[in-house]
Amino acid sequence: MWYDYRFRAFPDRTGVTAEAEHHIDIHRQAYNHTRHEYNTLATDTHNIGSAYQHQKRLPEWKEEWDVFSEVHSKALQKTVERFYDNLSNLSEKKQDGHKVGWLTWKSPREYQSMTYSQSGFELKNTSGRTALLWLSKIGDIPIRYHREIPDNADIKEVTLKKETIGEWYVTFGLEVEDNALPKKPDVDDLYAEDCVGVDLGINNYIYTSDGDSVDWLDLSDEYDRLRREQRSLSRKEHGSNNWEKQRREVAKVKRRIKRKVADFQHKLTTWLITTYDAVFVEDLNVTGMLQARGNARNKQDAAWRQFIEMLAYKGDLYGTHVVQVNPRGTTKECAECGVETDKPLWIREHSCPSCGFEADRDRNASYNILSRGLKELGLGQAEVTPVETVIAVETDGDSSSSVSASRVIETGSLGT
Repeated sequence: MWYDYRFRAFPDRTGVTAEAEHHIDIHRQAYNHTRHEYNTLATDTHNIGSAYQHQKRLPEWKEEWDVFSEVHSKALQKTVERFYDNLSNLSEKKQDGHKVGWLTWKSPREYQSMTYSQSGFELKNTSGRTALLWLSKIGDIPIRYHREIPDNADIKEVTLKKETIGEWYVTFGLEVEDNALPKKPDVDDLYAEDCVGVDLGINNYIYTSDGDSVDWLDLSDEYDRLRREQRSLSRKEHGSNNWEKQRREVAKVKRRIKRKVADFQHKLTTWLITTYDAVFVEDLNVTGMLQARGNARNKQDAAWRQFIEMLAYKGDLYGTHVVQVNPRGTTKECAECGVETDKPLWIREHSCPSCGFEADRDRNASYNILSRGLKELGLGQAEVTPVETVIAVETDGDSSSSVSASRVIETGSLGT
């Protein structure tokens, strides 16, 4: 299993900032040269067309241009691989029906990171809150070591990145052997009450089949500030010192929004994973949803695909089953009798004309997700709906509970 740990870095404290920036710029030139050769050299005569084949040209580069000898060889190979990874991603989007262009030449502002793979790095002095990361041909870089890297994880890659606001970060690519991960419960030992269906809702961020709901994260203040900062940026002369200073202010607000969403999701997914033995969620086509008419910004704030991916990798880390089910008809289908009923998005209550079952629309969907998840695990059809009629979350007397997003942010859990 592969996952990442990210730490704040301070190359200025050891005086290697200029050297790090110089190395990143060399890698940018290597990336652009890889693109140039891919476009201009015949793949059959020069034996290129894949990252592995193109990496064989690196000794020739170093003989012709001394600058490429100034950086670590494994990091240079990773830069060539980076181009082909981007090329592969572009090809996949094209196959999915998207209109795509071509990989562009990278300017210094667009290329601000480099990756060491397998060798050329060492993590030292990890006993305190500050550790040292040694990078070959650069030197020691202090990092804020706010959490320890697990003993069962091996560091396979190290990425050094300079953010748009000028701050530096280090990301460790960690690999854990499958036999070192917690064992997931046997399917035969699972009970329906230890499983949960999670609907990614409209009125609430999530709605579970146990009747718990979590409100959307309120980012209105952040977006108000973003609009103010963007208006101020538009009044500055493009490229001037004042424009650059204001551009960083805009980047800071965007980063704050991104961090708030990620922090909210991390705490929410950890609660779900550690509370249940199996978590079932819809396999949503997020890209298609963003392209559909409606408020795309809210959908992006939800970051549903990121939420689902967090659930998946945390399920492996904590030993919990995470199953993505077919989302088709989860809101239309009655969880009690299976009859589908078309209802506009603004109708928030499910009322089945066939059996009379009534429930909140999202709660009905969570029942269907739970039922489909149990089937995916081979547990067959389980009775997941309550005997009595279910009423909306906000109604007094309901056994379900609603939790505000601010509470998730403040406490880091949904307990008590």
